[in-house]
Amino acid sequence: MPLGTLDRTPPPFFRQGLSALTKLAVFSAAAVFLMVADTRFGVTEPLRAAIATVLHPTQRLLLAPVEAVQRAGDHLGGLRAALDREAAAQAALAEQSALALEARRLREENERLRGLLDLQPTLPTPSRSAQVLFEQPDPFSRRVVIDAGLNRGLVIASPVINERGVVGQVTRVFPLSAEVTLLSDKDAAIPVMNLRTGQRGVAFGSPSTGGLEMRFVAGNADIRVDDPLVTSGLDGVYPPGLPVARVAEVERRTDATFARIGLASAVALDAVRHVLVLTPAAQQMPVQPESAPPASGERPR
Repeated sequence: MPLGTLDRTPPPFFRQGLSALTKLAVFSAAAVFLMVADTRFGVTEPLRAAIATVLHPTQRLLLAPVEAVQRAGDHLGGLRAALDREAAAQAALAEQSALALEARRLREENERLRGLLDLQPTLPTPSRSAQVLFEQPDPFSRRVVIDAGLNRGLVIASPVINERGVVGQVTRVFPLSAEVTLLSDKDAAIPVMNLRTGQRGVAFGSPSTGGLEMRFVAGNADIRVDDPLVTSGLDGVYPPGLPVARVAEVERRTDATFARIGLASAVALDAVRHVLVLTPAAQQMPVQPESAPPASGERPR
């Protein structure tokens, strides 16, 4: 073989190129340039979007087993929770059935006793629904305005309630609206009865605490925390038996004649939105027939 035809180039292992320091400087400069260009001009944003679009099917394919396991776990957990809720609902239904039977028995017994005593049955209470429009800006009172007034037949002293209990009382009536004084107002007062003991009293608004309080209760009176209080019906305004409050605090002092009793309203008075306005109890009483005039020759007794 002629010597001129031999390949005299060195093999790749011995081939000399740029030095390692030069390569480090070049690649470092390129990296800094790309970072600055990406930060200031977003030149790699389209490239990232394209790569993300291409890799999205692969990502979804790789996540499919994980999502399947999660869905299976959620299904089993939901099934277990549904079974637990069903068991709780069945227990609650059984309890409600027992309570319904007891209520039915008490109602029948009440009807028999009323018939035995020849008492008048409880009168139905007409009601009108309304919505709270706004709260009066007076910082020294607790009053709200509702969207019903003379146009809906409202009158002054009408009780206002919601699904939890007594809210307050109508104190002003306008053609299209009415003003309701809440139970926590400083001028509010409502006759109440302790369901546990049957003791009657009066609950007053307490602006300082945002709730109510009972006043003029003897220090040795039988009243405890969590005693439920309902309307007594003796004022001719509120029907009897409406939830008013529960006893939240009882403070008995040896140097005071009366106990200090704080009450928690049955209704969240600051969050009332929809209410029912009832007809005052006094207006539901049947009209008493007028006595016939004495016959001629008879003197009235």
